[in-house]
Amino acid sequence: MDAVLRGATVYAIVWALFRLAGKRTLSEATTFDFVMLLIVAETTQQALLGEDFSITNSALLISTLIGLDILLSLLKSRFPRIERIIDGAPLLIMRDGQPLEERMRKARIDRFDILQAARAAHGIERLDQVKHAVLEQSGGITVVPWRVSPEQ
Repeated sequence: MDAVLRGATVYAIVWALFRLAGKRTLSEATTFDFVMLLIVAETTQQALLGEDFSITNSALLISTLIGLDILLSLLKSRFPRIERIIDGAPLLIMRDGQPLEERMRKARIDRFDILQAARAAHGIERLDQVKHAVLEQSGGITVVPWRVSPEQ
């Protein structure tokens, strides 16, 4: 039973830390981010296993973590409010061509991030060509360009 409680506790702690870190933390991982993830994984392993390195304990921990993940996915599909708490909601960061600076600051997004997403998705060269930008639950940015009339 200790392994199940330990697994559930570590799961909750890691989830909370990544939730607090924000959507952009893992959306575009750099080499440093990857190394950090490996360090977190190693530290988490030590916290999960403690002194018991048996196959039985490992199987129990893996089952606990996967079971928690399945349980949360079932709860998210049944209760939209739980989904918003666990995964967050899309965040409008640019409306009608105007960056929403306060939201961008809180999400640690800058104009260059929006412009990069606009270039990648639509070949847009300037920020004034963007009508709306949304920070998605996944951490990616979706850009909606201004509609160009056929005579332009």
